[in-house]
Amino acid sequence: MFKSIDEQLNIIKRGVLEIVRQEELVQKLKKSIKTQTPLRVKLGLDPTAPDIHIGNAIPIHKLRNFQELGHTAVLIIGDYTAMVGDPSGVNKTRPQLTQEDIDNNAKTYLDQIGKILDIEKTEIRYNSEWFKEMKFTDVITLASKMTVARMMERDDFSKRYSSGVPISLHEFIYPLMQGYDSIMVKSDIEIGGTDQIFSLLVGRDLQRDAKMEPQIALTTPLLEGIDGNKKMSKSLGNYIGIYEEPKEVFGKTMRISDDLMRKYFELATDMAIEDIESTLNGHPRQAKTVLGKAIVSRYYDDEAAEKAADQFDKVFKEHKIPDDIPQIKFPSNESQNYKIWIVKLLVDHGFASTNGEARRLISQGGVSIDNKKYTDPAQEISLQDDMVLKVGKRRFAKIVITH
Repeated sequence: MFKSIDEQLNIIKRGVLEIVRQEELVQKLKKSIKTQTPLRVKLGLDPTAPDIHIGNAIPIHKLRNFQELGHTAVLIIGDYTAMVGDPSGVNKTRPQLTQEDIDNNAKTYLDQIGKILDIEKTEIRYNSEWFKEMKFTDVITLASKMTVARMMERDDFSKRYSSGVPISLHEFIYPLMQGYDSIMVKSDIEIGGTDQIFSLLVGRDLQRDAKMEPQIALTTPLLEGIDGNKKMSKSLGNYIGIYEEPKEVFGKTMRISDDLMRKYFELATDMAIEDIESTLNGHPRQAKTVLGKAIVSRYYDDEAAEKAADQFDKVFKEHKIPDDIPQIKFPSNESQNYKIWIVKLLVDHGFASTNGEARRLISQGGVSIDNKKYTDPAQEISLQDDMVLKVGKRRFAKIVITH
């Protein structure tokens, strides 16, 4: 049995910026209840990066809301649209990815999306399914559905054009491809970030042209990163990954500004609005702890959240070393003294991805061993059993010399 229209709307509208059009959504919900037929709710994701952060998870959680209301979640992995690159919100042409990159990213996406959606009940489609079958005449026919004037209504295109920044013709194809996906999966509703509204409306136009009832366009906000400034992005390093360890998720959450807490609570947790209000009326430091736990619980569980909070307090309040820190093992030699270049130590054991990153961490005073800071990237250090390596504020490892 479906919930009442008011109950469904109350859940659907949380954290949503725009619904085009709400009165049409109400009619679709009425029909769905009357016929006991679930609506088909579409979300398209282009696997352009290997990981998902809590910002790109917002529309996925909205899709889960529909799934929990009894509707059909249709997840489109845009393996063909990823080859074009979504021009939304960018001021230059995106680099085109190789098929190998796309395939690898798509696999990690599905692994991570399983933290949010019930994959068994999700209809997963790849848009290569229909685009690889297209003939060139089909592409021309699709392109004829859109005028250049309409395409230039997009803010990102018009700004780039007026600034003399090149726009490649293949970028004009992107919103048409996304809209064509809506025809192929017969979507009733499409979810996207607020920067996706143009493509969502193109989907409505193309469905009308195909004599279909147009989909509802539903947009979710973009989430600022932990720097409190720009949109959350892996490339900017201001992200919280849904795949990261609980202590990393919690620690990063504690770095956000107080004025962003309400937005994070509403978009990045499952807490009830009344609970959010009462939490925000308390002390900001305590509210941020509740927020950090809520985000960790969303992707792990309450036990992991409590442990992450305890470890954070040990490190920052009590200046203690957290429990269960990982070990770095080295074989002993005759002198019982193991020497290693400090940059190699960080890179070989996952504390930095490149020598350059390791050098920056060291030069900026972010590396210490047994509370002694090392700031010379050229230094070779002597390791001894039971030493504790600390990188940044939250990452530790114990040196173990095996005999």
